[in-house]
Amino acid sequence: MARPPAVHLNGGMVGDSSLVSPELIEHFQNPRNVGELPPPAITVEVSNPVCGDILRLSALINGGYITQCGFKVRGCTASIAAGSALTELIAGRDKVRLRSLTASDIEQAVGGLSNESKHAAALCLDAVRALLAQFPV
Repeated sequence: MARPPAVHLNGGMVGDSSLVSPELIEHFQNPRNVGELPPPAITVEVSNPVCGDILRLSALINGGYITQCGFKVRGCTASIAAGSALTELIAGRDKVRLRSLTASDIEQAVGGLSNESKHAAALCLDAVRALLAQFPV
């Protein structure tokens, strides 16, 4: 099946000359798993000091697997979309499968990122690493 063409987002959300994928637009306009989970969920917060984006990721872990997750982002369109995609990627994963997650996986989940927006995937990966550091044994 052919992929729909990328489109321009006007109004400065990504930049007037930036092309963004339909997947990124979908995750931005209809983000999944928005919100912070209450304890006993693990919640981590990471930031990108260069662009100022902040991602808070929550995960409820049961039997060694992520059974529920949520996110909050203060940042650009790409970071919001990537945070949404991240929650779909990590749901159901155990510690071993979380370690295998890459920035490329996150980029692919949003249909690709421009060079200016690749920081969004890096921010998500930082959150996964922070989550892994608190993952129960």
